[in-house]
Amino acid sequence: MQMEQNGTFWNTQKRCLLRSDPGRVVIGLPGDFGTGASVGKGGVKNRPKQPIALYSSVQRQRSLPKPLAANDLRPKNRLCPELKCPKMSGFALSGHEVKTRSVGRSFSHLPRFASGSSKLLLQLLLMPLRVSNVRLSVEAPESGLQERVARSLHVPAGEIREWKILRKSLDLRDKRDIQFVYTVEVIVPEEDQGRILDRVRRESNQVEAFNDEPFQLPDPGGEPTRHRPVVIGSGPGGLLAAYFLAERGYRPIVLERGTPVHERIRDVQAFDSGGKFEPESNYLFGEGGAGTFSDGKLTCRGTGPDVLRVLELFAECKGQQPGKPSILYYHRPHLGSNRLPAVVKAIRRKIESLGGEVRFKTRVEDLLIRDGRLVGLATSSGQITTDVAILATGHSARDVYTMLVNRGVPVVQKPFQIGVRVEHSQELVNRVQFGSRHYEDQLGNADYSLVVKGFADVFTFCMCAGGHIIPSVSQEGYFGTNGMSLSKRDSPYANSGLVVTLPTSEFGADDPLAGMRVQEMYEKRAFELGRGEYSCPVQRATDYLQGTRSSSVPAFSYPRGAVTANLADVLPPFIAKALQAGLPSMDRAWRGKFLRDAVLVGPESRGSSPVRIVRDESTRESPIQGLYPVGEGAGYAGGIVSAAVDGLRTARAIIGRFATIK
Repeated sequence: MQMEQNGTFWNTQKRCLLRSDPGRVVIGLPGDFGTGASVGKGGVKNRPKQPIALYSSVQRQRSLPKPLAANDLRPKNRLCPELKCPKMSGFALSGHEVKTRSVGRSFSHLPRFASGSSKLLLQLLLMPLRVSNVRLSVEAPESGLQERVARSLHVPAGEIREWKILRKSLDLRDKRDIQFVYTVEVIVPEEDQGRILDRVRRESNQVEAFNDEPFQLPDPGGEPTRHRPVVIGSGPGGLLAAYFLAERGYRPIVLERGTPVHERIRDVQAFDSGGKFEPESNYLFGEGGAGTFSDGKLTCRGTGPDVLRVLELFAECKGQQPGKPSILYYHRPHLGSNRLPAVVKAIRRKIESLGGEVRFKTRVEDLLIRDGRLVGLATSSGQITTDVAILATGHSARDVYTMLVNRGVPVVQKPFQIGVRVEHSQELVNRVQFGSRHYEDQLGNADYSLVVKGFADVFTFCMCAGGHIIPSVSQEGYFGTNGMSLSKRDSPYANSGLVVTLPTSEFGADDPLAGMRVQEMYEKRAFELGRGEYSCPVQRATDYLQGTRSSSVPAFSYPRGAVTANLADVLPPFIAKALQAGLPSMDRAWRGKFLRDAVLVGPESRGSSPVRIVRDESTRESPIQGLYPVGEGAGYAGGIVSAAVDGLRTARAIIGRFATIK
């Protein structure tokens, strides 16, 4: 809690203000002083231009209760988690009596939410419960969820005043009874909270008090900057950093080496049809970054307000499809590569509407550094003067890595994932996951996730149900694979990365870019095996285990043709050995169905960055002052959402430090 002018307390957790004026304590939302309603004897009275006022009384009486004095404030209260208002009792709120049993306890009666200021006040005063592991059959209507939650709490369903889904996942372990599993936020009468928690905790750990931290950005800092901040790269890390900077008035300039997304789609489609490779407009470079054509999964290991805010922004920007599970709480939200371009374009338009600027076909070629501080950027379109730049170029901008090392920017080796991509028929995956019952119309095509522990773990990565294998190419003369699926996931094929983490001890050299050269070496071999035509090296999984080249392979989804090969030739020996050891275990997990008709392609070499660009954990700044590395390319994220969150958090650090441009 921070003390501001005139006795105002700012509660960062609840986004509320508590102010001690002479004779009273007032509570309200930031920016809402001057609106609201007075609360005292007789209840709420709507009074424009007046804040919400809370009074305490030692005992109930007809006279106006004694107001709280400033020195009555102590830490920790359910009113505002960092405060206690002693002996608060005996006043009315919207006609409902509100009282507390003891100091520091929550209010014992929750009136049905009113509108306006009363509702805001109640939301500030109360904390809900979180109920976990609430289960419904996939065939049961979701309208029955409230009854299930009430049963978990041992209360009548009618006593649950408000509830919302926090998370929804799918439990496929029992094929006879596939279930959705929910985590739900619930508001019940305050007088019942203690009783509910005491009873349920004796039976399980399914219910707990819940107080989710809200999303916040700081007010602009005081350090002056003379130039607009620049964001290098328009992938999820760069776009989200630019959006939140623009939202706070910093008018960022976004530099994208590739083309706008509508031009990029045209170039990708032409390449898939056998056309020429465009070095700055392809599956990896262009508006939206590599994620634009990488399936559109919005999974993230992290949770919390930053993750939720990112998902909310995606939903606002055409990411939420009617009739699809909410991307805000579904455990594996998926947009599809045909939906992501619209989302990317919508975010760019928001940035521009807030005063930002996006410049396409502008490749950053050098950093201008003076006395250890960034002073500008040399680009393919000329020089830009700036003292704040967010570097969000993605993990395929190898020319940027080389430039950084040459400029003395600290870059270190990082383990990265490499392996193959495996493809099955989608029908096989559906039967393995759903059993004999056909849930495809209700649940869509099934996905899967497998991990095999060993001297080096083998795990699936970026599984694309109803998807396609695509070329993952950013340089002429190199070849790698990736996967994607459209929003309907209606291809007859299912593919997944099958990768192992390559430790730095296997890089063969100590310099920062040794891992990048490992990637290049095996991608170049794959290109040569494909006869220089971007044909895809392919091998049956059973032949891979035998070490023999396949004489033929089943039909599969790669668009530009294939060439049979021994995929061990396009993998580091450490990775090839780990796959040899792990594949039989995956086959056992599927009861002999994983390997039989599976096709392997590769190499799958762009799953993560082989370097980390050093930055301070707190300031998020490189040792080169003014340079802020972000996202997958900087080695701090893995996936669309985690990269976006990393960009958001760097924007927050910049906002809190620098003043806006006047």
